[in-house]
Amino acid sequence: MYQNKVTLTPQDILEKEFKIDTRGYRLKEVDQFLDIIIGDYEQFLLLLKDSEREKEELLEEIMSLKQEIRNLKMSIEIAKSGDSKEVTNVDVMRRLSQLEKIVYGKDEE
Repeated sequence: MYQNKVTLTPQDILEKEFKIDTRGYRLKEVDQFLDIIIGDYEQFLLLLKDSEREKEELLEEIMSLKQEIRNLKMSIEIAKSGDSKEVTNVDVMRRLSQLEKIVYGKDEE
């Protein structure tokens, strides 16, 4: 996701060398500031990786829930379209068992 948008790595920042001028910046201050930037940059990259992983997990869960909804809708339609006008306890138990298999993913036949 972000690999193509992020130009620098923490290692690039660490290894960057600046030309020294006679009136240049204090090297120690620059190094300390770059160390802070490197630490923040590493944390930023970790946060992005964690967010990407979490997003993938949520997408998988969404797909699973959508499939479950489809299965439940199909079961409802099957239950509604029963030919028999008289519903017995056996029919109710059979439908309940089928719904439990769909919801809990059990294949105990």
